[in-house]
Amino acid sequence: MFDKSEMDQVILATGGYDHTIKLWHTHSGICYRTMQHAESQVNALEITPDKQLLAAASYQHIYMYDLNSNNSNPIVNYDGITKNVTDVGFEVDGRWMYSGGEDCRVRLWDLKSKGTQCPKIFEVQAPVTCVCLHPNQVELFVGDQSGIIYRWDLKTDHNEQLIPESDAMILDIAIDPLGTHMAAVNNKGRCYIWSLKSGQIDEPTKMNPKHKFDAHKRHALKCEFSPDSRYLVTTSADQTAKIWNTSDFSLRQELKQENQRWVWDAAFSSDSQYVFTASSDYTAKIWNIEKGTMEKEYAGHQKAVTALAFRDCAV
Repeated sequence: MFDKSEMDQVILATGGYDHTIKLWHTHSGICYRTMQHAESQVNALEITPDKQLLAAASYQHIYMYDLNSNNSNPIVNYDGITKNVTDVGFEVDGRWMYSGGEDCRVRLWDLKSKGTQCPKIFEVQAPVTCVCLHPNQVELFVGDQSGIIYRWDLKTDHNEQLIPESDAMILDIAIDPLGTHMAAVNNKGRCYIWSLKSGQIDEPTKMNPKHKFDAHKRHALKCEFSPDSRYLVTTSADQTAKIWNTSDFSLRQELKQENQRWVWDAAFSSDSQYVFTASSDYTAKIWNIEKGTMEKEYAGHQKAVTALAFRDCAV
Protein backbone atom coordinates (compact mmCIF):
# COMPACT_ATOMS: atom_id res chain seq x y z
CA MET A 1 0.00 0.00 0.00
CA PHE A 2 2.59 2.53 1.13
CA ASP A 3 6.37 2.35 1.19
CA LYS A 4 7.60 1.87 4.75
CA SER A 5 9.89 4.88 4.39
CA GLU A 6 6.78 6.99 3.94
CA MET A 7 5.14 5.84 7.15
CA ASP A 8 6.15 8.89 9.19
CA GLN A 9 4.32 11.04 6.68
CA VAL A 10 1.14 8.93 6.66
CA ILE A 11 -1.56 9.90 9.13
CA LEU A 12 -4.77 7.90 9.62
CA ALA A 13 -7.02 9.10 12.43
CA THR A 14 -10.35 7.63 13.49
CA GLY A 15 -12.95 8.68 16.04
CA GLY A 16 -16.38 7.67 17.14
CA TYR A 17 -18.92 6.98 19.84
CA ASP A 18 -16.43 5.49 22.32
CA HIS A 19 -15.11 9.02 23.05
CA THR A 20 -11.61 8.29 21.75
CA ILE A 21 -9.51 9.27 18.75
CA LYS A 22 -6.99 6.74 17.48
CA LEU A 23 -3.92 7.13 15.25
CA TRP A 24 -2.89 4.10 13.21
CA HIS A 25 0.14 2.62 11.48
CA THR A 26 -1.40 2.20 8.04
CA HIS A 27 0.80 -0.78 7.06
CA SER A 28 0.34 -2.94 10.12
CA GLY A 29 -3.11 -1.88 11.25
CA ILE A 30 -1.73 -1.24 14.75
CA CYS A 31 -3.00 1.70 16.79
CA TYR A 32 0.00 3.64 18.07
CA ARG A 33 -1.76 6.41 19.98
CA THR A 34 -5.15 6.96 21.62
CA MET A 35 -6.38 10.42 22.54
CA GLN A 36 -9.25 11.06 24.90
CA HIS A 37 -12.34 12.88 23.69
CA ALA A 38 -14.35 12.49 26.85
CA GLU A 39 -17.13 15.07 26.44
CA SER A 40 -18.91 13.61 23.42
CA GLN A 41 -18.78 11.44 20.34
CA VAL A 42 -16.55 12.53 17.45
CA ASN A 43 -18.64 13.96 14.58
CA ALA A 44 -15.87 14.84 12.12
CA LEU A 45 -12.07 14.84 11.89
CA GLU A 46 -9.69 16.86 9.72
CA ILE A 47 -5.90 17.16 9.58
CA THR A 48 -4.26 20.53 8.97
CA PRO A 49 -2.49 20.94 5.60
CA ASP A 50 0.92 20.92 7.31
CA LYS A 51 -0.01 17.65 9.09
CA GLN A 52 0.81 19.10 12.50
CA LEU A 53 -2.66 19.25 14.08
CA LEU A 54 -5.90 17.29 14.12
CA ALA A 55 -9.29 18.99 14.54
CA ALA A 56 -12.16 17.02 16.09
CA ALA A 57 -15.72 18.31 15.79
CA SER A 58 -17.93 17.41 18.71
CA TYR A 59 -20.77 18.65 20.89
CA GLN A 60 -20.34 22.42 21.49
CA HIS A 61 -16.59 22.28 20.81
CA ILE A 62 -13.86 21.82 18.22
CA TYR A 63 -10.78 20.34 19.87
CA MET A 64 -7.33 20.61 18.32
CA TYR A 65 -4.76 17.88 19.01
CA ASP A 66 -1.00 18.01 18.43
CA LEU A 67 -0.06 15.09 16.17
CA ASN A 68 3.63 15.35 17.01
CA SER A 69 3.48 15.13 20.79
CA ASN A 70 2.52 12.41 23.24
CA ASN A 71 -0.03 14.66 24.88
CA SER A 72 -3.37 12.83 24.68
CA ASN A 73 -5.33 15.96 25.60
CA PRO A 74 -6.37 18.74 23.18
CA ILE A 75 -4.11 21.80 23.03
CA VAL A 76 -6.83 24.23 21.84
CA ASN A 77 -10.55 24.34 22.56
CA TYR A 78 -12.71 26.27 20.09
CA ASP A 79 -15.94 26.86 21.98
CA GLY A 80 -18.87 29.27 22.11
CA ILE A 81 -21.02 26.86 20.09
CA THR A 82 -24.37 25.79 21.50
CA LYS A 83 -24.98 22.45 19.75
CA ASN A 84 -23.21 19.70 17.79
CA VAL A 85 -20.45 20.70 15.37
CA THR A 86 -21.12 18.56 12.31
CA ASP A 87 -18.24 19.43 9.95
CA VAL A 88 -14.79 21.00 10.02
CA GLY A 89 -12.08 21.79 7.46
CA PHE A 90 -9.14 24.02 6.59
CA GLU A 91 -8.13 26.63 4.06
CA VAL A 92 -5.32 25.29 1.86
CA ASP A 93 -2.54 27.24 3.62
CA GLY A 94 -3.90 26.55 7.09
CA ARG A 95 -4.64 30.20 7.87
CA TRP A 96 -8.22 29.57 8.88
CA MET A 97 -10.63 26.78 9.74
CA TYR A 98 -14.30 26.49 8.89
CA SER A 99 -17.02 24.64 10.77
CA GLY A 100 -20.74 24.05 10.58
CA GLY A 101 -23.17 22.89 13.21
CA GLU A 102 -26.65 22.20 14.44
CA ASP A 103 -26.88 25.76 15.78
CA CYS A 104 -27.57 26.76 12.14
CA ARG A 105 -24.24 28.56 11.81
CA VAL A 106 -21.10 28.27 9.72
CA ARG A 107 -18.04 29.78 11.37
CA LEU A 108 -14.61 30.83 10.15
CA TRP A 109 -11.87 30.56 12.79
CA ASP A 110 -8.62 32.52 12.60
CA LEU A 111 -5.86 29.97 13.25
CA LYS A 112 -3.09 32.57 13.26
CA SER A 113 -4.45 34.59 16.17
CA LYS A 114 -3.53 33.73 19.73
CA GLY A 115 -7.15 33.46 20.80
CA THR A 116 -9.97 31.36 19.40
CA GLN A 117 -11.39 34.19 17.32
CA CYS A 118 -14.27 33.66 14.91
CA PRO A 119 -14.22 36.68 12.55
CA LYS A 120 -17.05 35.52 10.25
CA ILE A 121 -20.35 33.75 10.86
CA PHE A 122 -22.93 32.71 8.27
CA GLU A 123 -26.37 31.90 9.63
CA VAL A 124 -29.02 29.74 7.93
CA GLN A 125 -32.52 28.64 8.91
CA ALA A 126 -31.90 24.95 9.68
CA PRO A 127 -29.16 22.85 11.32
CA VAL A 128 -26.03 22.69 9.13
CA THR A 129 -25.07 19.14 8.15
CA CYS A 130 -22.02 19.78 5.96
CA VAL A 131 -19.63 22.45 4.68
CA CYS A 132 -17.36 22.17 1.63
CA LEU A 133 -14.67 24.63 0.56
CA HIS A 134 -14.29 25.21 -3.19
CA PRO A 135 -10.70 24.73 -4.47
CA ASN A 136 -10.68 28.47 -5.22
CA GLN A 137 -10.61 28.98 -1.40
CA VAL A 138 -13.16 31.83 -1.52
CA GLU A 139 -16.50 30.00 -1.72
CA LEU A 140 -18.09 27.73 0.87
CA PHE A 141 -20.93 25.40 -0.05
CA VAL A 142 -23.22 24.64 2.89
CA GLY A 143 -25.88 21.94 3.23
CA ASP A 144 -28.64 21.87 5.83
CA GLN A 145 -31.39 19.66 7.20
CA SER A 146 -34.10 21.52 5.28
CA GLY A 147 -32.53 20.46 1.97
CA ILE A 148 -30.98 23.78 0.97
CA ILE A 149 -27.48 24.18 -0.46
CA TYR A 150 -25.95 27.63 0.00
CA ARG A 151 -23.04 29.11 -1.92
CA TRP A 152 -21.41 31.61 0.44
CA ASP A 153 -18.93 34.02 -1.14
CA LEU A 154 -16.33 34.82 1.51
CA LYS A 155 -15.12 37.93 -0.31
CA THR A 156 -18.48 39.64 -0.74
CA ASP A 157 -20.56 37.84 1.94
CA HIS A 158 -23.23 37.29 -0.72
CA ASN A 159 -24.98 33.94 -0.88
CA GLU A 160 -27.32 32.08 -3.18
CA GLN A 161 -29.44 29.01 -2.57
CA LEU A 162 -30.56 25.92 -4.43
CA ILE A 163 -32.88 23.09 -3.41
CA PRO A 164 -32.17 19.83 -5.29
CA GLU A 165 -35.15 17.97 -3.83
CA SER A 166 -38.01 19.00 -1.55
CA ASP A 167 -38.44 17.23 1.78
CA ALA A 168 -34.94 15.76 1.79
CA MET A 169 -31.98 16.58 4.05
CA ILE A 170 -28.63 17.36 2.45
CA LEU A 171 -26.17 15.15 4.34
CA ASP A 172 -22.90 15.86 2.53
CA ILE A 173 -21.38 17.95 -0.28
CA ALA A 174 -18.12 17.41 -2.17
CA ILE A 175 -16.31 19.31 -4.93
CA ASP A 176 -13.66 17.61 -7.02
CA PRO A 177 -10.07 18.95 -6.84
CA LEU A 178 -10.34 20.46 -10.32
CA GLY A 179 -13.39 22.46 -9.29
CA THR A 180 -15.43 21.12 -12.21
CA HIS A 181 -18.04 19.00 -10.41
CA MET A 182 -20.03 19.19 -7.18
CA ALA A 183 -21.85 16.24 -5.61
CA ALA A 184 -24.48 16.25 -2.86
CA VAL A 185 -26.14 13.28 -1.16
CA ASN A 186 -29.33 13.19 0.86
CA ASN A 187 -31.27 11.11 3.38
CA LYS A 188 -33.22 9.40 0.58
CA GLY A 189 -30.03 7.84 -0.79
CA ARG A 190 -29.89 10.07 -3.85
CA CYS A 191 -26.81 11.73 -5.29
CA TYR A 192 -26.98 14.97 -7.28
CA ILE A 193 -24.20 16.18 -9.58
CA TRP A 194 -23.61 19.70 -10.88
CA SER A 195 -21.02 20.91 -13.33
CA LEU A 196 -19.21 23.97 -12.00
CA LYS A 197 -17.90 26.80 -14.10
CA SER A 198 -15.74 29.51 -12.62
CA GLY A 199 -16.61 33.00 -13.74
CA GLN A 200 -14.21 35.81 -14.39
CA ILE A 201 -12.33 37.41 -11.50
CA ASP A 202 -14.75 38.29 -8.69
CA GLU A 203 -17.59 36.46 -10.44
CA PRO A 204 -19.31 33.60 -8.60
CA THR A 205 -19.04 29.97 -9.60
CA LYS A 206 -21.94 28.91 -11.81
CA MET A 207 -23.71 25.63 -11.01
CA ASN A 208 -25.47 23.65 -13.74
CA PRO A 209 -27.42 20.47 -12.91
CA LYS A 210 -25.80 17.53 -14.67
CA HIS A 211 -27.01 14.23 -13.24
CA LYS A 212 -28.92 12.58 -10.41
CA PHE A 213 -29.12 8.94 -9.44
CA ASP A 214 -30.20 6.61 -6.64
CA ALA A 215 -26.87 5.81 -5.01
CA HIS A 216 -28.15 3.89 -1.98
CA LYS A 217 -31.26 2.24 -0.55
CA ARG A 218 -31.10 4.24 2.69
CA HIS A 219 -29.49 7.50 3.91
CA ALA A 220 -26.41 8.48 1.89
CA LEU A 221 -24.11 9.80 4.59
CA LYS A 222 -20.91 10.94 2.88
CA CYS A 223 -19.51 11.73 -0.56
CA GLU A 224 -15.95 12.47 -1.61
CA PHE A 225 -14.09 12.85 -4.91
CA SER A 226 -10.75 11.15 -5.47
CA PRO A 227 -7.63 13.35 -5.78
CA ASP A 228 -7.40 12.59 -9.51
CA SER A 229 -11.14 13.43 -9.92
CA ARG A 230 -11.82 10.03 -11.58
CA TYR A 231 -13.93 8.60 -8.78
CA LEU A 232 -16.67 9.55 -6.34
CA VAL A 233 -17.21 7.52 -3.18
CA THR A 234 -20.55 7.52 -1.36
CA THR A 235 -21.28 5.87 1.99
CA SER A 236 -24.59 4.88 3.46
CA ALA A 237 -26.79 3.51 6.20
CA ASP A 238 -27.42 0.58 3.83
CA GLN A 239 -24.09 -0.88 5.05
CA THR A 240 -22.17 -0.16 1.84
CA ALA A 241 -19.74 2.29 0.33
CA LYS A 242 -19.81 2.65 -3.45
CA ILE A 243 -17.24 3.91 -5.94
CA TRP A 244 -18.61 5.72 -9.00
CA ASN A 245 -16.81 6.63 -12.23
CA THR A 246 -17.06 10.40 -12.70
CA SER A 247 -16.89 10.05 -16.49
CA ASP A 248 -20.50 8.83 -16.56
CA PHE A 249 -21.30 8.18 -12.85
CA SER A 250 -21.61 4.46 -13.47
CA LEU A 251 -20.95 2.12 -10.54
CA ARG A 252 -17.30 1.01 -10.33
CA GLN A 253 -17.33 -0.99 -7.08
CA GLU A 254 -19.60 -1.78 -4.18
CA LEU A 255 -17.56 -2.09 -1.00
CA LYS A 256 -19.42 -4.37 1.36
CA GLN A 257 -18.69 -6.82 4.14
CA GLU A 258 -20.94 -8.86 6.33
CA ASN A 259 -21.84 -7.05 9.59
CA GLN A 260 -20.34 -3.77 8.33
CA ARG A 261 -23.46 -1.82 9.39
CA TRP A 262 -23.65 1.95 8.71
CA VAL A 263 -20.68 3.34 6.78
CA TRP A 264 -20.20 6.88 8.07
CA ASP A 265 -17.11 8.33 6.44
CA ALA A 266 -14.55 7.80 3.70
CA ALA A 267 -11.24 9.21 2.45
CA PHE A 268 -9.04 8.44 -0.57
CA SER A 269 -5.30 7.87 -0.66
CA SER A 270 -3.45 10.54 -2.64
CA ASP A 271 -2.81 8.14 -5.55
CA SER A 272 -6.58 7.46 -5.82
CA GLN A 273 -5.96 3.70 -5.68
CA TYR A 274 -7.31 3.09 -2.19
CA VAL A 275 -10.17 4.34 -0.06
CA PHE A 276 -10.61 4.23 3.72
CA THR A 277 -14.03 3.77 5.31
CA ALA A 278 -15.36 4.12 8.87
CA SER A 279 -18.36 2.14 10.03
CA SER A 280 -20.62 1.15 12.91
CA ASP A 281 -18.95 -2.27 13.24
CA TYR A 282 -16.28 -0.54 15.40
CA THR A 283 -13.68 -0.58 12.61
CA ALA A 284 -12.09 1.39 9.81
CA LYS A 285 -11.02 -0.38 6.63
CA ILE A 286 -8.85 0.22 3.57
CA TRP A 287 -10.08 -1.00 0.19
CA ASN A 288 -8.38 -1.57 -3.16
CA ILE A 289 -10.50 0.34 -5.66
CA GLU A 290 -9.38 -1.64 -8.72
CA LYS A 291 -10.14 -5.02 -7.13
CA GLY A 292 -12.95 -3.96 -4.79
CA THR A 293 -11.28 -5.93 -1.99
CA MET A 294 -10.64 -5.00 1.62
CA GLU A 295 -6.88 -4.82 2.24
CA LYS A 296 -6.78 -4.20 5.99
CA GLU A 297 -9.04 -3.61 8.97
CA TYR A 298 -8.29 -1.17 11.79
CA ALA A 299 -9.93 -2.63 14.90
CA GLY A 300 -9.72 -1.15 18.39
CA HIS A 301 -12.68 1.13 18.96
CA GLN A 302 -15.36 -0.04 21.38
CA LYS A 303 -18.28 1.60 19.56
CA ALA A 304 -19.20 2.91 16.11
CA VAL A 305 -16.44 4.68 14.15
CA THR A 306 -18.16 7.79 12.77
CA ALA A 307 -15.25 9.89 11.46
CA LEU A 308 -11.84 9.47 9.89
CA ALA A 309 -9.12 11.68 8.45
CA PHE A 310 -6.22 10.68 6.25
CA ARG A 311 -3.19 12.44 4.80
CA ASP A 312 -0.18 10.85 3.17
CA CYS A 313 3.10 12.22 1.86
CA ALA A 314 1.77 13.31 -1.53
CA VAL A 315 -1.08 15.39 -0.15
